[in-house]
Amino acid sequence: MSRHLYLDVEPPVYTGPRDRLDKDAFQKHLSVVAARVRPEKVGTFLKAAPLKEALLDLPKIRTVVPDDDGTNRLVLLRMGKESEIPAGALEFIRKEGSGFTNYDIDLKYDYWTAEEILHAFLPEELREGAPTGFAMVGHIAHLNLNSEYLPYKHIIGQLILDKNNRVETVVNKLNNINAQFRFFDMELLAGKPEYIVEHHESDCRFTFDFTKVYWNSRLHTEHERLVQTFMPEEVVADVMAGVGPFAVPAAKKGCAVLANDLNPESAKYLSINVTNNRVTDLVRVFCEDGREFIQKSIERVWNGPFDPYTGPKLSRVQEEKERKRIQKLQAEGKPVPAPTKAEVDPAHVRRRVSHFVMNLPDSAITFLDAFRGIIPEGDSELRKAYELMPMIHCHCFTRELEQDKAEADIRGRVEEKIGCSLTDEVSYHHVRSVAPSKEMYCISFRLPAEAAVRKA
Repeated sequence: MSRHLYLDVEPPVYTGPRDRLDKDAFQKHLSVVAARVRPEKVGTFLKAAPLKEALLDLPKIRTVVPDDDGTNRLVLLRMGKESEIPAGALEFIRKEGSGFTNYDIDLKYDYWTAEEILHAFLPEELREGAPTGFAMVGHIAHLNLNSEYLPYKHIIGQLILDKNNRVETVVNKLNNINAQFRFFDMELLAGKPEYIVEHHESDCRFTFDFTKVYWNSRLHTEHERLVQTFMPEEVVADVMAGVGPFAVPAAKKGCAVLANDLNPESAKYLSINVTNNRVTDLVRVFCEDGREFIQKSIERVWNGPFDPYTGPKLSRVQEEKERKRIQKLQAEGKPVPAPTKAEVDPAHVRRRVSHFVMNLPDSAITFLDAFRGIIPEGDSELRKAYELMPMIHCHCFTRELEQDKAEADIRGRVEEKIGCSLTDEVSYHHVRSVAPSKEMYCISFRLPAEAAVRKA
């Protein structure tokens, strides 16, 4: 039975070539019954209870169209013949309408959804689970096709391109992962080979080359969740920052940030995103090994502190309003107050790292030994500043599917690298299921002083 009463609106059986998509093969002609109605009665027809199950309800097809006579309107019905109209609807139309006619509808390639076309095109054994879903990064739609669909990958790509106005480029992620920088190789399926995207997330604008850096749009809720735990007056050290999905929103919130990535392309676009989001005074960008970055972060902030947090910055709208106010004063010949910068009180500068973010789930745990001895015991002033140790937020994978076993597995690996037991403020957040037997978590814990303090 079709999805519309009395009317088969499934795509036609595809008989075209299999190595390419013949769009002309998806034409379908329908002839439906139409009730001829005076314009002033159209509203009554559409609301009439007897016609509720009789009106045409096809996506993208109007229920009411002009009549060729230029005077009446045609209310389209679901039936192909007058004899198929239910008795109640037939009686109502004969009483209130001005007769019947036939109306022709031609459905073409543009009418059908990508899913409908793919189901008509693919062999029957591949229709279940056909890949019409995708993730968007800027103008790029990216897929991760299973091997059985690879023979049809360019057709699938063209369908996604044709059926989604925002999509300009369609790529398929390959199994090859850059061993050093952890981004995926990918192939172009359809559209233009332009991979530098502008992506919006968390009220921030990110620019990057999708083929040269790592970005996962499915992690946007995790980005937001973690940034929400930071206080504006705190300093955050982002060890594997990528192009800034944690660092930039944290800075927009008011946090001071040390942001690092080993990939030169990531560091390049991270700097661009820091500038574009107007947080250059709050983010310092580095391009070095994560272990080296961890070991230097405490000293960097201690010797080169950030200015105190003084409240939220003006938005772009507020800045524009202030600019126009100054222009008006100048046009009127009135004095314009000189911009002033508040004096920095050395007692309130930000010299202490409150959070370390380690978002490299495949290997972040292996970097935790870098925290051993990062605070020298002999520096009493520095040691006093770290009476409360930083929080570590470490993303990781586990093969354990049960939560208790997953947490035990993660904790055991973390404690092995840290070199002591975790005792304070330990929590686990399940981020997402990556594969049938692969889960992504974020473990957050207070860095143990037993590990962090270096004996004199």
